[in-house]
Amino acid sequence: SQPAEEAHTLFTPPFTFNCHPPPTRKEHTPCNCQPFQAAMAEKVNAVLCGSGEYTTGYVHSGGSKSDKKVGVIGLCMFELRRLGHVGDIGIVGTTGTKFEGIRAHLKSKISDVYAGLDVSIKTFPDDDVERDYEAYKAALDTLKPGDVTTIFTPDDTHYAIAEYAIQRGIHVLVTKPPVKTVEEHQRLVRLAEEKGVLVMVEYHKRWDPIYSDARNRARLLGDFSYFNSFMSQPKFQLDTFRAWAGKSSDISYYLNSHHIDVHCWMMEGIARPVSVTAHAATGVATAEPYNCVAGTEDTITLMTLWKNEKSGNTGTAVYTASWAAPKADVHSQQRFHYMGHKGELVADQAHRGYTACTDDAGYASINPLYMSYLPGPEGHFNGHHGYGYKSIETFVKACQDINDKKITAKELDGKIPTLSATVLTTAILEAGRRSLDQKGATQTFVYAEDGTIGFA
Repeated sequence: SQPAEEAHTLFTPPFTFNCHPPPTRKEHTPCNCQPFQAAMAEKVNAVLCGSGEYTTGYVHSGGSKSDKKVGVIGLCMFELRRLGHVGDIGIVGTTGTKFEGIRAHLKSKISDVYAGLDVSIKTFPDDDVERDYEAYKAALDTLKPGDVTTIFTPDDTHYAIAEYAIQRGIHVLVTKPPVKTVEEHQRLVRLAEEKGVLVMVEYHKRWDPIYSDARNRARLLGDFSYFNSFMSQPKFQLDTFRAWAGKSSDISYYLNSHHIDVHCWMMEGIARPVSVTAHAATGVATAEPYNCVAGTEDTITLMTLWKNEKSGNTGTAVYTASWAAPKADVHSQQRFHYMGHKGELVADQAHRGYTACTDDAGYASINPLYMSYLPGPEGHFNGHHGYGYKSIETFVKACQDINDKKITAKELDGKIPTLSATVLTTAILEAGRRSLDQKGATQTFVYAEDGTIGFA
């Protein structure tokens, strides 16, 4: 077990609310409910790799049409800088000519909206550079060991960027999937352990209070029997992802990864996957107006056989992801059904019983439990409770704790989604891709005595 102070730092909101006592009739004292820490750790500088939707909310030549119009990573890092955890911030892409538009976007959508948010950034490559696929190297070279980087770039670029950062002693937060093969995943695990740095995968659903509660409840329901998940995004995202959709990755890697991680997290020490068979639907992504490359799947389903470790009983899981859905009341349909021998759980993350309807936007089911973009009473960013923010905050504070020798990166395995704790998710995703490439052939896992995973 971990010390209480570390548990508070890593798993609960790392702040208290400094509210004054109720005012007397003679004197009114305004409430200043701002997050703070009693003892502030040394700031970390950050380089954000990837300048697109999830980092800045900027896509192609303007704001995103999704639910992330001002991004997630950049906004959270600017807020963490306001709170004293982060120092200098850099953003790196491959096209320098976008940065003039990105800076204007950050000003109008963030600094002009939220009080006290400084959106000053260093950018790589220079504004006049049309294309530089290795600009991340110059950006990461500005950091010192113990600083941090985030990687929200096309899936096939994650490995090279992460490896470059780890070798320089830089802590890494990488989007899902961290890499596309279990071999690369395990290679980075070994390198991170050698360098003593934290590599965390941004599986933010682990901070969703319903999913987190479901994880703990599932472990009380006896042997695993059945799991079914579905997650989709609307067709217009195919335009957002046109640079890589069907070329360097697929919709299973992009969306199935979330629920596969949740299921693997539920099953730690209880059951493990045996084999995967995958099938897909086609016809939307490759047609007008999206015109993705031939072979791009619309919807991918992974059928996975699991085995309970103590009893030997088997269970089945069906993970489905799609980017061929129509525009609906939510950006992402997302839900799961878990059944154990002693009970079942059902969660619909898309519909939390909270709806809004406006003249401009129409009807929507909204989820501020993920990201709350509306400023608070004093004009500051007010989304500290959201699991989109909490995952990033946890990473930054964990890196500060590692730098201050309060904890080691290795001690975080099993507590947060470190690279070492998420190997099975990558293995299932790769098995799905291998099955599709082999026309639905079943892929069977091999577990070596040294703990590594491969394929039969």
